[in-house]
Order: sequence, then C-alpha cells, then structure tokens
Amino acid sequence: MKLCVNLQKLHFLNLKTDLEIITSKDLASQADVRLIASVYFKNSVNRYWRNRRDSTGISNEEKIHLRQKLLSHLREENYQIALQLAVIISKIARIDYPREWPELYSVLAQRLQSADVLTSHRIFMVLFRSLKELSTMRLPAHQRKFAEISSHLFEFSWQLWQNDMKTILHAFSSLGQSFTSNAPVEHQDDLYLTCERWLFCLKVVRQLIISGFQSDAKSIQEVHPVKEVCPMFLNAIQSFLPYYLSFQQRHQKFWDFTKRACTKLMKVIVSVHDRHPYSFGDNCVIMPVMEFCFNRITNPEPEIISFEEFVIQCMIMVKSILECKEYKPSLTGRVMNEKEVSMEQMKKNISTVVRDTLRSLLPDERVVLLCNILIRRFFVLTSSDLDEWYQSPESFHHEQDMVQWTEKLRPCAEALYIVLFENHSQLLGPVVVSILQEAMNGCPASETSITPGMLLKDAAYGAAGHVYYELSNYLNFKDWFDRALSLELMNDHPNMRIIHRKVALVLGQWVSEIKDDSKRQVYCALIRLLQGKDLAVKLAVCRSLCFLVEDANFSKKDFIDLLPTCWDLCFKLVEDVQEFDSKVQVLNFISVLIEHANEILPFASTLVDFFQKAWEESSGESLLQIQLLVALRNFVIALGYQSPICYNLLLPILQRGIDINSPDELNLLEDSVMLWEATLSNAPSMVPQLLGFFPSLVDIIERSFDHLQLAVNIMEGYIILGGTEFLNLHASSVAKLLDTIVANVNDRGLKSTLPVIEILIQCFPMEAPPMIAATVQRLILICLSGGDDRDPSKTVVKTSSAAILARILVTNTNYVGHITSEPSLSAALQQAGVSIRENILLSLVDMWLEKVDNATVIQQKTFGLALAIMLTLRLPQVLDKIDQILSTCTSIILRGSDDINEESSGDNMSSNLSHHKDNFPSKDSRKRQIQASDPIKQISLGTSLRDNLQVCATLHGESSFNAAISRMDPVVFAQLQKALQMTSLG
Repeated sequence: MKLCVNLQKLHFLNLKTDLEIITSKDLASQADVRLIASVYFKNSVNRYWRNRRDSTGISNEEKIHLRQKLLSHLREENYQIALQLAVIISKIARIDYPREWPELYSVLAQRLQSADVLTSHRIFMVLFRSLKELSTMRLPAHQRKFAEISSHLFEFSWQLWQNDMKTILHAFSSLGQSFTSNAPVEHQDDLYLTCERWLFCLKVVRQLIISGFQSDAKSIQEVHPVKEVCPMFLNAIQSFLPYYLSFQQRHQKFWDFTKRACTKLMKVIVSVHDRHPYSFGDNCVIMPVMEFCFNRITNPEPEIISFEEFVIQCMIMVKSILECKEYKPSLTGRVMNEKEVSMEQMKKNISTVVRDTLRSLLPDERVVLLCNILIRRFFVLTSSDLDEWYQSPESFHHEQDMVQWTEKLRPCAEALYIVLFENHSQLLGPVVVSILQEAMNGCPASETSITPGMLLKDAAYGAAGHVYYELSNYLNFKDWFDRALSLELMNDHPNMRIIHRKVALVLGQWVSEIKDDSKRQVYCALIRLLQGKDLAVKLAVCRSLCFLVEDANFSKKDFIDLLPTCWDLCFKLVEDVQEFDSKVQVLNFISVLIEHANEILPFASTLVDFFQKAWEESSGESLLQIQLLVALRNFVIALGYQSPICYNLLLPILQRGIDINSPDELNLLEDSVMLWEATLSNAPSMVPQLLGFFPSLVDIIERSFDHLQLAVNIMEGYIILGGTEFLNLHASSVAKLLDTIVANVNDRGLKSTLPVIEILIQCFPMEAPPMIAATVQRLILICLSGGDDRDPSKTVVKTSSAAILARILVTNTNYVGHITSEPSLSAALQQAGVSIRENILLSLVDMWLEKVDNATVIQQKTFGLALAIMLTLRLPQVLDKIDQILSTCTSIILRGSDDINEESSGDNMSSNLSHHKDNFPSKDSRKRQIQASDPIKQISLGTSLRDNLQVCATLHGESSFNAAISRMDPVVFAQLQKALQMTSLG
C-alpha cells in the first residue's frame, strides 16, 4: 500500500519511474503494482506528453528514452499490463507519428519476423490499438500516411492471418475428433494464444482495408484486397461454424472463441461492404456472401439456429446490400466527354451490374420466401419471450420496441423486413395482406388461447404495422379496424394482452390512415387499454397515444372529454413503472398532452401536485428531470397568463436549473433556460423572485454563447415586463451582458442581439444609452468599420447598428454629441484601424446615407429623422452634404415611409383583443404596444425636415444656406418642394 502511495507522487515527477516499475524484473510477481504504474503512465501521457501553454511537458530526450523503452518491452506476460502498454503506445503514436517517431511501424514489422507467439500477439495488440487511433485523424496528410502504412503492413498481416487460420483449423480438427480433452494444458494455452493473435490480426487487416484506402464510392478505384479477403473470410466462417456445437460442452473457451470469430468475421465483411461497395459488388464477392447469408436466414443448419448473434450479422449484411445507395438506379443524367467515360457513368455501369446480380440472387420467389420466413419465424414470439414478458413486462417492452435493432434478433429481422418491403412493395403488398388474412382466419377475435395461430396473428399485425405507408394501398384500415381490431380490443381475457399490445402499436403506426369517422373509436379503445393491468400493453398504448395526439389531424373535440381520465391514468402509470425508460416515455406523453390540451386550467392543481412529487422523486436522475422540465415548459405555455398559479413549484426548480454552479448544470441548463424564457413570455406581471433571477443570465452568457438566442429573448422579456423597476435594479447587469455579447459574438449573434438593444432604447430613450455606453461605442465601431460590400450578414448588422444610433440621435440628441466626442471612442477607432476624415458624427451621416436602401421601413424613417436633426447642429460641413441629406429624406417621404404610424392601428387592434381576451396582455401584445407608441412613428419626417431646414438657415446664414440649396439638382429640388408642400425654401 505504501508503494502505491509513493507511485501516486512519483508519476507526476518522472515518467521514467513509472516505466522502470512496469518493466522491472524484480517486481514481476507484483502485478498489481505494475498495473497501477501503467495506468499512471497512461494518464500522464494524456496530460503531459503534448506541450501546452500551462505546462512545459516532457523533454524531447525523455520522450526518446521512453519510446525506445516501450518498444523494448513488447513481450509483457500479464495481459492487463500489456493492454495498457498498447494503449500508451497508441496515444503517443497519435501525437508523435510520423514526425517524431518515424521508425514505429518498421520496428514493429521487424520484430514480427522472428517473434514467438506471445510477442507477436502483443505486437498485433499494439498494431491494432495504434492503427485504430491513427485512423481517426482526418487531415489529408494523415490519411496519406495511413495509406502508406497499409501498403507496408497489409501483405505480412494478411499472410500471418492465413497461416494462423490453417494452424487453428488443424488443431480444431484434432480437438473435434477427440472425445475428451486430452491435450496438454500448455498446448491448449498456446493454441488459445494463437487464436487471440488471429483475432487481433483480423482487426488489423480490417483497419488497413477500411482506413488505408479511400472509399471506392468516391474514387471508383477498385480496392483489390476486398476481392481477396472477403471470400477468405467467408470460407473461414464456414470452416468455424461446425465447431460451434461440438465445442460447446467439451471445449468451452474454444467454443467462446468460435462464437467471437464467426461474429467478428461477418462484422468485418459488413464494414468492408459499407466502405467499398463497388469493389464488394464484384461477382466473386457479393454473390457468395449474399447466397450464404440468405441461406443462413431461410434454411439454417442445426448449429446456426441457436447462434443468434451470427444470424443477426447475416441479416445486417443482407439489409446493408439491399439498401446500399450505390446499387440504386441513379436519378442523374448521363455525363460523358469525348475521350473517357465519366466517373458518374462508371458508377452507373457498376450499379447496373450489381442490380442484375441481385436480381439473379433474389428472384421474386426468393423475395417472397424471405418475407415469409421473417414474418412466420422471426416475428413470432417464443416461449422465452412470453416468460420474459410475464416476469418483467417493462423490460420486455423496451427490449422489443426501443432496443437498437442491431442487438436483438427480432428487431433486426423487422429492420430487414422493412427494407425488403420497400424494395419490393408491389410484390410483397399482396403477400403481407394474405398472411394477415390467413392469421385472422386462423385466430378469430374471440380466440383467447395462446396458440400458434394467436402468435402468428401477433406477428402478422407487427408486419402490417411496420410498412403502413406502402401497405395502405392494399389494406383498408377502417375495414380492418371495424372487423377485427376493435373486436379484439373489447376482449378482456388476460391472454389477449399479446394481441392488445400489438394492436396498440399498430394504431400508433397507422395514425395517418385513421380518418375522422374512426378517431373517436380509436381514442376510446386506447384509453380503455390504458386502464388495464399489463405494463407492456400500457406502455405501448402510451407511445401510440403520443403519436395520435401529436398528429396534425388530431381531433381535440373527440378527445376533450377523455382528457381527465387520461391524466389520471398517466399519473398512476408514472408511479407504477419502475424503469427509467418507462418513466421518460410516460412523462413525454404527459408533456404532449399538456401541449395539445384545449383547456389546462381545470387540471392545473392536479398537475402541480404531480410535478412536485415527480421532481422530488427524480433527484439525481438528470435525464428524467430534463423530461420534467420540458413538460413544465409546456404546462407554463398552456396556462398562459394564469401561469403564476404554479410559481410555488416552478420558481425554485427554475432557480436551481439556471445556477451554473449547480452539480446538474451541464445536463439541465439548456432546458432550464428554455423554461425561463417560457415563464417570462407568459407572466402577467413581474414578481420579485423572478426579477432576482436576472444576474444568472450574465453568468450563463459569460460561460458560453450556446444559449444566446434564448438569452436575448429572456432579456427582452425582462425589459418589457420589468420596466423601470427592472432597469433600476439590474442596470449594471444589463450593461455587462450586452457589452459581453456585442464584443464577442459573430454577425449571426449580433443579428439576434441588436433588436433587444433597440427595444431597450425604445423603452428607455434617456436612461438606456448612457447605461450601455460601452455597447453604443461598439455599435459606432461596427458602423464605421469597412468590409460588408459582399457579405449580406454584415450589411444587415451594419444597417441595424446604424438605425440604433440614429434612434439615439432622434430621442436623445445631446447624448450622441457627448459620446462621439469621448476620447475613449477615438482611441478604440484608432486601435481598430478605422480612420475618420471628419468628425464621427459626420461619418455616421455617411453611413445613414449609404445604408438607407438596405433598411426596413421603420429604419428608413429613423435615418431620415436623424439626418433632419443633423441640419440643426453647428457643423459647417453639413452644408456640403445637404443635397444628399435632402435627397434621401425626400425619397423616404415620397415612398410613404413617413406615414408608418398608420401601421400601428392593426397592432393596437390585435393588442386590445389580446388584452380583452386574457385580461392580461401577453409579452407579444406588450411588445406590439411599445412598437405602436414608438416616438419614431409619431414624429412626422416632413414637418421635422421643414422645421429643421429653417433652423439650418438661421444657424449657417441665409447666403450660405441658399448657396448650398442652389447646388441641388433641379429635379430633386422639385421633388423636395412637393414632399414638403412648399413653394420656396428661402
């Protein structure tokens, strides 16, 4: 124990110490100490091998020593330590190969030439780990280097694999012929080590073929090793399979190896096909593989029947070939030049050949046979399935319907069936309907015994459910429901749980075919099933009801009176189920119900109690709490202005969720922020506790901009809802938040943020600009920086920023004069490389003149009013720009932009309606009211321009003013007169 503590101290000081302990012959018997040292070494490589800003890392001399020492200790007898060393070498290789460690693979290859079985096993362990690590590096230079490694290592690895294959099969033949295990233990250990080396060698060969060659789907270059290795892999499978049964009783570890070998070989063939489909499409590969897999599925040998893992891989292989997009007819036209066939045409040619091959392998009668086998053999529940169902309904439900389809035999068969049906829907549609009809005739709705007929009907219903979209052309759902499904749902015999569960799933799958005249019946039938006792049935019902409620054609009028019962049943179901996935599924349905309920208020008290209890019981279950946060958000939205009735529950949960120092912050923050936004959007008024949450938004944004849009929406909610009280309490937080965002986000982020800055200034024209002075300066910097001529996003950002500055000038003229004269602004502009020929205000005038054509109607009027105010300032240079100013203002007036206050009438109407309907204005209606009362809309640009022209004439003198006016284009001058309804400007 003391030595272990010393190791913890030493590994931070010197990696040499760790490696000396690992390789020490004196400590050979102390495997636990050496293993700890190897783990420390590995962790240190992760932390210190690469030089970082906060660490000097390991010296080059020490790295050289450590790399050499590692390669000199490849014959490690302890497997766990050898595995750690392989991982260590792979991690170093990712960083150092090839620049610092170019000899790595040449040394490994050289050592393999004369290595014994143990050493070669360890070397292949290192090769596999390091190649796997390097294969994840995606830069072209790294991929070229990997291809170079493949060219050097492939032949040797492939030859060793074949030699080991012969050795293993010869030994297996001897073992298979003996009725007892008489071979010496040492011999069996050597043989098993050879088997394990063979497996590592297989993994290396796979890695070299998959990552050492560009996918032929991109290059259309034949990958020759595919045609060499895949037939050999198939032969190896066929050679190993007979030992699956014969070894099961007498040679357990070789039986286990046989299982792993056959499964791994088929997985490798699948991955080779996925990577190099065109090379795989050669007749010497695809034909024997497809034929072999088809036969293993439809007519398996005795040793295959119980070998589910292998049958799954055969199904995956057939599915992969059937759905391979490279083998589908191309929708593009023929592309050729005069000298050579294009790559696209080459793809078409290969695809045509492969499709012809597949048609010869799968004629119609074999497609029908495969379809029948999948439904009648693999879809049918077995006695072990029924035992599992009765013992644990929840586990059964999730294994059958939520498990990864590649992990279980029935879901895998269903996935293959779906692809087969999609490829041959016209052929298989009548076949599936025929099987369905046969099953219903063989097991009428009144049948309650668990017979082969009932199990076939369950399988047939599943088959019909999976392909509802295509099968609806051959099967009338209403007839099926009226004549069979509805009758079966009324049969309450306990054995009917088998059919009830499948009918429930079918109703969720055929949702698009449930028309208005059947919806009420379907809703009632499913609610009735939800009142039953079997959890597997109720979870299936829950999932299907979720689909039905979410459907675009969901009938609220047919469901509304069922809602109270549905609530009660869901609340009870959450308590009854034990598994995490079950609780999440039911909570998801509750959330959907809340979202689509017509009237939530009558159930509010019950829901609050439910959420309170569920939250308390979900402590430590982050994923469950996420689902609760989603449901709470829907609850708040459904309650609308009545949402304060749940604040006693909601606000404490929200406060914990938005705390970045909370242990669950990483998991709950996003959904908590979404709930925060919904709470503000539906709050009738600001309450003190909610008001106090705002500083948390600063903490969240300072950590990352992942939730920027939500943060902007929340800030807008506080501005609109909190008013002056909010601003007085959190002015510094608002300033800090806006400055952090504007200073650091990209144009997309700015586009999201600028509207909330505008509404802040709109609500508080005198208080806000000085409060957010740093942000205003940054907006000036954005406006006066160049580089948006060809970038629409930058143009929008500059235009919006310019409009905000124009608004400040209109509503708080003195402040603009103050901030543009600040030395800090001039320094910032100079630091950013922005040169100002005249003063900053005149540069902004140029920006307003430039961006007016990119602006919205309200922005155009804001620009016009700002330009009109510029006429009243004591800046002689204004007269030099007066023709442009007047021309722009005239254009805005004549376009009708000066009359936008009329637009607010519609807003006022909708706002008043909203206020009348809910007794409280929503956030959106408050926002419309603010926009309707916008001073920019109330001020007349024509009047302002006329008055300001007179001020301008007085400021600069009649002669200078008239001289400037006389330089105007006569046509523009005439338009100005028309706009101002004046006959003279003297």
